[in-house]
Amino acid sequence: MFKKLISWSKSNYSHLPWRVNRSLYKTFVSEIMLQQTTVGTVVNHFDRFISIYPSLSDLAASSEEEILINWKGLGYYRRAKNLRRACIEIEDKHSGVIPKKIDELVEIGGIGPYTSSALISIGQNQRALAVDANLERVLSRIYGIGELKGPKLQREIRDQFDRKEILKEFKSGFRGLNEALMDLGRVYCRSKKVSCELCPMSDDCFSFNSGDPLRFPKELAKKINSKNFELTLARIIVKKNGKVLGYKKDAKQWLSGQFEIPTFIISSEDKKLTQYPVLSAKPSLFKDATSYKTSITKYKITNLVIAISEKEFLKNFSKDSFIYKGSDLEKSNFSTASIKAMKKVI
Repeated sequence: MFKKLISWSKSNYSHLPWRVNRSLYKTFVSEIMLQQTTVGTVVNHFDRFISIYPSLSDLAASSEEEILINWKGLGYYRRAKNLRRACIEIEDKHSGVIPKKIDELVEIGGIGPYTSSALISIGQNQRALAVDANLERVLSRIYGIGELKGPKLQREIRDQFDRKEILKEFKSGFRGLNEALMDLGRVYCRSKKVSCELCPMSDDCFSFNSGDPLRFPKELAKKINSKNFELTLARIIVKKNGKVLGYKKDAKQWLSGQFEIPTFIISSEDKKLTQYPVLSAKPSLFKDATSYKTSITKYKITNLVIAISEKEFLKNFSKDSFIYKGSDLEKSNFSTASIKAMKKVI
């Protein structure tokens, strides 16, 4: 039933860098990177990251700041912290060797049920099912599994797999199976768009043969989207002796643990926002500022960027110029980030 699918996957996607010259360590890194990030994005960063950290020991020996810098472009930086934490624990408790049993894997901080299953199935080609959003969607459609999308559906898929009610014909080759199902969900069996005429599984797909390929997985009625807030931020580049002024974000702030240049709220539709101090006056310095748009969570951000001297900064952005609401720039100092690196950030 799945031979055509696996053959299609191997013919088209065996070139992905984490599938070439495989190792359990590479599988581990790739699976963390691929969580909530597209294959196309990870392809652009994987080889570079592995060249910097060619082994688990190299990654464990790196500082958190170094890891976050080298993770740039992949987003969701908490994953980088979890990856480093897991590597340190494996180095300390398992002599740098990734455990090969699922009960040992799930005990490691930063490794959850999905990643442990991926390390068993994809990393070792043993019997396991790494149920991510793609597998959840694809298997619910192939077998017509009617649980609501989310944890209940994922648990039902794992339970049916454990009871050998689905995929019962498989005795081996679980790496190819898991990767093929992931590829199918990414390419032909997407959330809101399907290409059943091209899909190698359409003949055996319950959802397709029912005449409504999108009927699974079942979803609750969508909630009304929450309001998006307009936010204007001032970003200040202060240069001194080849360095750039920066402060380290705390655990309650966006991008916690990373360094950021002094940033202030000029205006915000969300009056409860406490990520940055609020300017009580709008310096004329911003009339010729460089502007660019970004977004994070529910905020649509207009960033106004200026580069000024330390003297200008102290004059225009002293404590009297803004209201502290969460950030503590009094503890700020000149970070080791170079001007070149800072230019890449903005």
